[in-house]
Amino acid sequence: MTGPLMDEKDLTAKARIRNVALTRYAREGEDRVSMRSIAADAGVTVGLVQHHFGNKEGLRDAVEDLIVDYHVRALATVPTQGDPRAVSDARNLAVHRMLDANPAMVDYMRRVLLNPSTEANPLLTRLTELTRSEIVKLRAAGIASPDRSEAEQTVSLMMQQLGRLFLQPMADAMWDQLVDDGADQQPRLRVRVDYPSTS
Repeated sequence: MTGPLMDEKDLTAKARIRNVALTRYAREGEDRVSMRSIAADAGVTVGLVQHHFGNKEGLRDAVEDLIVDYHVRALATVPTQGDPRAVSDARNLAVHRMLDANPAMVDYMRRVLLNPSTEANPLLTRLTELTRSEIVKLRAAGIASPDRSEAEQTVSLMMQQLGRLFLQPMADAMWDQLVDDGADQQPRLRVRVDYPSTS
């Protein structure tokens, strides 16, 4: 799967604008980036940015469409057949690899999904709904158990796929502080969600 920030000469102006927005929003935050500066970085006029996206909200929506699309495409690389544990592990790995290959996307998600604002978070809403719909498919395929609620399975799956995204930088910083020579293997996190027993 080709990354969203492919060679600039292969991109349309619209995709180039969106990619500049993703990179700048990831680095600085949407509020600090003007449409004029995005246009300048993309080598286009502000009028062309407005033509393609309307306003900053439309541009942000395009960035988030890209992120959701890459999640969908990563999950689609794994067939929903076979041993349930193997399928689950392969799907999580596909998402992890996709995110590892797209650092600007990861930085954007960290900035947006960890925002303590009480306002609705469209990206979180869309990723949650995508995950819930995947749970429905996995249940139908006999991969996910129907013994737990969709809500529990959705939260668990999102934490498995995205939890490392948020916690790994903290673990890396602690590791760098504690290990001088790097001889020991640096830990890679796995996140598990436990629910209290209802019995």
